[in-house]
Amino acid sequence: MYEAWLKDPKVVHQSWNDYFSQTRHVPRSVGGRPAAAGVSIPEMSDPRTVERSVRDHMAVQALIRSYQVNGHRIANIDPLDLEPRRSEIVIPELGLEYHGLSEEHLDRVFSLPFITHIGGSEPALPLREIITRLRKIYCGSIGVQYMYMPKREHCEWIRRRFETPGVTEITQQERKSILQRLLKADRLEDFLRLKWPAEKRFGLEGCEALIPGIQAVIDTSSALGVDSVIIGMPHRGRLNVIANVCHKPMKQVFTQFKGLGMADEGSGDVKYHLGLSHEVINEVTGQPVRLTLCANPSHLEAVNPLVQGKARAEQFYRGDVAGEKVMSIIMHGDAAFAGQGVVYETFHLSELPDYTTHGTIHIVVNNQVGFTTDPRVARSSPYCTDVARVVNAPIFHVNGDDPEAVHHVCKVAAEWRAKFRKDVVIDLVGYRRYGHNELDEARFTQPVVCNKIDRQKPVMKQYAEQLIKAGVVEATIFDKAMEDYKISLDVDYQNAGKETHIKNEDWLDSPWPQSFFDSRDHATIPSTGVDKALLAYISSKFAEEPQGFALHKGINRILNVRRELAGKEIADWAMAEALAWGSLLKEGIHVRLSGQDVERGTFR
Repeated sequence: MYEAWLKDPKVVHQSWNDYFSQTRHVPRSVGGRPAAAGVSIPEMSDPRTVERSVRDHMAVQALIRSYQVNGHRIANIDPLDLEPRRSEIVIPELGLEYHGLSEEHLDRVFSLPFITHIGGSEPALPLREIITRLRKIYCGSIGVQYMYMPKREHCEWIRRRFETPGVTEITQQERKSILQRLLKADRLEDFLRLKWPAEKRFGLEGCEALIPGIQAVIDTSSALGVDSVIIGMPHRGRLNVIANVCHKPMKQVFTQFKGLGMADEGSGDVKYHLGLSHEVINEVTGQPVRLTLCANPSHLEAVNPLVQGKARAEQFYRGDVAGEKVMSIIMHGDAAFAGQGVVYETFHLSELPDYTTHGTIHIVVNNQVGFTTDPRVARSSPYCTDVARVVNAPIFHVNGDDPEAVHHVCKVAAEWRAKFRKDVVIDLVGYRRYGHNELDEARFTQPVVCNKIDRQKPVMKQYAEQLIKAGVVEATIFDKAMEDYKISLDVDYQNAGKETHIKNEDWLDSPWPQSFFDSRDHATIPSTGVDKALLAYISSKFAEEPQGFALHKGINRILNVRRELAGKEIADWAMAEALAWGSLLKEGIHVRLSGQDVERGTFR
């Protein structure tokens, strides 16, 4: 092959052309990439040496691919290190011996294949450096699952977002923003715990990085043109999302703890089920974004298809045919994500032409326990997120105690959705500092885990110490920021104490415009009838035979029955449905029918 390539580079595959052009000492670029300094194939007088060199380069390429496929299995994604140390797990495919390499090869320089971007502008690296970079990328705080995706374009895009040197670096301002958002997430939970120690609130302690994470998703999506985000989530962390992501006035949040009566119609709901619709100005882009948090019952994951339906409807009515303006974010618990069938069903709607919302960002708040059940006895799959592989969605596992890693995967997830209009999953691995709710004692069933959690410093304190040590923020400024936020919460708490009622209208995820009610007389039932002539027109159309179409004889019989009914001014159930839909359509009202029997009819 090498001899043939010397005569004509076009006779070999492009990958071999790239390889040979890099590994042969030539003064020019062959195959579009520069020759790699220090890498050469010996003269053809020793074919065995040439064969061994080619074999070693192929082995290095296989080793790189093994890290891309399996690196996540030993990634440092668990803040508590609950499993036997992942870094000590032996995966044969990640070893030198598996690929016919040895320590003697570590200081040899190898040309980098086209399947990786770890070299950046460097076409070749020593094997030792290759392994160091691969372990940092695939076995650090982020575990990337993507190599099962069938399209090379998708895999290549993700490799560039994680492998390119320096791609995960963030600015000093971004670090300060992350710390500020962590501060609010942490201090709010602490404030609620101290003020209402006996109230159930399903706190976020242990997964506080969710708040800067979801805000990074919204920031990035806003910069890419999104101005409406439909959100679904379970109980855990809902109050924190309402306050620090949706920016609901804290006074309204605090009144939910007081047990006040309603000032308007409706029965309300417990505070950790509530939804809202609120427009905010994104602090990064300066653009308005409407955030809609859907109300959610105690039935975990039940909200998923509702979120998708709501997003699909808004996209339809706004003419957003590619999901460029309206998007959906769904948060999940780890146990429910693996255990609830509606998750699987909703994934299978994601790419259907009449149901797609053009990509959903799923964030699993993975506290590594389902009420009292440990993962090892809760599911058969290695990860709670494996269900997402049915639609070949990329999955980013990330250590919740590494806020900068969380920030990066959230930005990449938003960019992925904008680029490919497909689902993506973020597995935010953390823990649950207290029980299932604040009245639950987790030590009854997880005493060892609870002891580890007691020794675990909250992520906000870890990150603050890191930035203070690095000189990014000053300790005095950070302490003042905490005190200022505490004062702000105290003021809202005092103002909430003056309230005497709760307004349900403040907690509607689909608020009706006031004009809808003001323009109607509540004492009068409006007429909904239509002219007889319109009914005759609709019934005739319902029985009309389409032109230029060869009908099945059974369809002809059905149309004959319809014509007979129309002539007698009689309506069976099918005709009644047609009259209802037809009259709405004539008024310009969109009608959507879905389900297995709407096209052909049951048992026809």
